[in-house]
Amino acid sequence: MCFRLTIYFATSLLIFAATTGNAAKLKPAAQQGWNRYVALTEARIDREQSDPSRFLWIDLMPEEQKKSAEAQLTAGQVVIDRLRTEDNGMPIKTPGALVHHWIGIAFIPGATMQQALALVQDYNNHYKVYKPEVERSQLISRNGDDFKIFLRYRKKKVVTVVLNTYHDVHYFVVDANHAHCRSYTTKVAEVEDPGSAREHERPADDQNGFMWAMNTYWRFEERSRGVYVQCEAITLTRSIPFGLRWLIEPYITSIPHESLTETMNHTREGLAASSVKPEDSESGESLPMRTRPRRHAFRQDIRLPVMVLDA
Repeated sequence: MCFRLTIYFATSLLIFAATTGNAAKLKPAAQQGWNRYVALTEARIDREQSDPSRFLWIDLMPEEQKKSAEAQLTAGQVVIDRLRTEDNGMPIKTPGALVHHWIGIAFIPGATMQQALALVQDYNNHYKVYKPEVERSQLISRNGDDFKIFLRYRKKKVVTVVLNTYHDVHYFVVDANHAHCRSYTTKVAEVEDPGSAREHERPADDQNGFMWAMNTYWRFEERSRGVYVQCEAITLTRSIPFGLRWLIEPYITSIPHESLTETMNHTREGLAASSVKPEDSESGESLPMRTRPRRHAFRQDIRLPVMVLDA
């Protein structure tokens, strides 16, 4: 789902990888930095999720910004922003790698939290809901609220990137109106010659670094006669070569928020369709929730102090 924003980062890096042909290896120092980044981010997430009255990102906004965001959400838009976690006020270093951190939220009127959970947990059908980027999807196993899943992603931009990804997903139902989940990649493999008899996964030590790891954190809250769905995604990729920043930076700054918006839009559309009452569809009346939401609002002006963390 939230992988869409990651695949656009990967597209940018394709230009470099395609011209050098060099495999990218994750340095131990970058892995340590990633682990620290995740630990501090999850500490903040835990604090937020412990308070149902301030469960969502918008609940932490200043009042005027919250009103503006609520108006956009009820109008069918998606609000997104880039986040950053710091360690005692300092950036967390990941030598040779980049951490991409984004958040998005959507509101689906008429839908319930149970419907939202049913949609996102239907992993065998994710390829239908989140196409065309999600090319294949499969539930490998389930044990209560813990899932192991497989997703194949494809994106063609300049050249085609196909990744096989495996995830552990854990759901937590807080009460009748609040739930959240965490998803961690356990394996990411680039696919060579996809769809052919020669198809195979590249060895772990021969990857281009389009994505080394991805964590996604979803929250669901039922209120205001609908459900809010929030996705926060953290991704680790190879770094941008200094000499190509002028070329790649436009992707980094403009495309990811559009991609995350599409992920949220697909979720919104799926929930809107599932929440339409039979009598509404039989009446012949127009069903606004079936229409595609208006384009998102990219909330660059929103910067929440709680999102920049100290140890």
